[in-house]
Amino acid sequence: MRNIFYISIFIISLFSCKEEKHEIEKIDFKSTYKFSSEIENFLAKDTTAWKYHLSAADYATKGDFKNALTQWDLAMNARDMNYTEKQIDSLNQTYKKVNAKNYILEKAKETRVVIINEAHHNSFHRVFTKSLLKELYDLGYTNLGLEALSTSDSLNQALNKRKYPILEDGHYIKEPQFGNLVREALEIGYHLFSYDTLTRGDQSIREITEAKNIQKEIDSKPNEKFLIHCGYAHAHEGEDKSWAVTMAQRLKEYTEIDPLTISQTSYSEKGKPEFNHPLLKAFDINESTILLDQENNPFKHKQNGAYADLAVFHPNTDYIDNRPNWLFENENKNVLISLGEIEIEYPIMVFAFKKGEDIHSAVPIDIIEIKNSTESCHLGLKNGSYKIIVTDGRDSFTFDKNIK
Repeated sequence: MRNIFYISIFIISLFSCKEEKHEIEKIDFKSTYKFSSEIENFLAKDTTAWKYHLSAADYATKGDFKNALTQWDLAMNARDMNYTEKQIDSLNQTYKKVNAKNYILEKAKETRVVIINEAHHNSFHRVFTKSLLKELYDLGYTNLGLEALSTSDSLNQALNKRKYPILEDGHYIKEPQFGNLVREALEIGYHLFSYDTLTRGDQSIREITEAKNIQKEIDSKPNEKFLIHCGYAHAHEGEDKSWAVTMAQRLKEYTEIDPLTISQTSYSEKGKPEFNHPLLKAFDINESTILLDQENNPFKHKQNGAYADLAVFHPNTDYIDNRPNWLFENENKNVLISLGEIEIEYPIMVFAFKKGEDIHSAVPIDIIEIKNSTESCHLGLKNGSYKIIVTDGRDSFTFDKNIK
């Protein structure tokens, strides 16, 4: 009888959750985020060699992690490569696995500057950097330099005062996980600054200018520590023969500080697991990992003569309710959003904004596109109060959602 009672309670609560009532208001809302059909139409018409680079960025921007990875595979002509069983056995005997976050935090005690990179289509790289913020802050890292921030001083000053990101703050910043990285850094107490330049064309000049901009910030705060989040090879030390003398290397020369440089990009998952780097496939990776050799030296990422002190190996993403599993970690809950009361044409986009932030300019906490009325809507949200926006690109509706 007791089991029947609990099952009955579960069924009642399940249906009450699905039938949750909202006070729905129709509003004027215009989104710059693209529906999948818009991206697909672009792909069908575009004949340029870099079209998949652009589509990967578009999917990433709207929080569609799976399609972003798939498009990047197409952009890079990804293929299946593997080591032999003998090579795999040798690698596993040579290296041991340690938790990447713990190892990075320990090594961060030895310097004033930590530089970590990202692939611009991979939202999880931003999630991982965000996971380091609080502990690095406790170690004295109170300044966060972001390549992706606008070069406008007035926008950056406003951001530090406002304490949440808006769409104008930078092209990549409007991706929800990047926005959340910025938002959390500001909540913790970081001072955010930009260091990139509008100069394009000569890569060497860009690396120099970025390094000098960071040096200026460091020189102005001689007793403070700095976390730098950048793209790809900017985080490498040395001279990349296919790139330039990198920003990290220039900064090392200008400041005489040896930074801790971290690469997330080379060994991260692809759209299809078989396309993963053979080194990632050689190890059973269940958490973000650093490899240590038999002398406890970390495995470095090396590329064309340049290197990063640490290479991070991230596990493949699992999907829960068609969303990345990591979206529901670090205090985030898997929140089912009931849409049955809204009369609207599909497909739709559903946005979650933190209550109190301007829904017309703020970067949303999460976004999902729902193709039809039979699909469920799941968002990754922390406890708090939110404005949910539902739009088909023409009609838009809003209601409040409190997560406890």
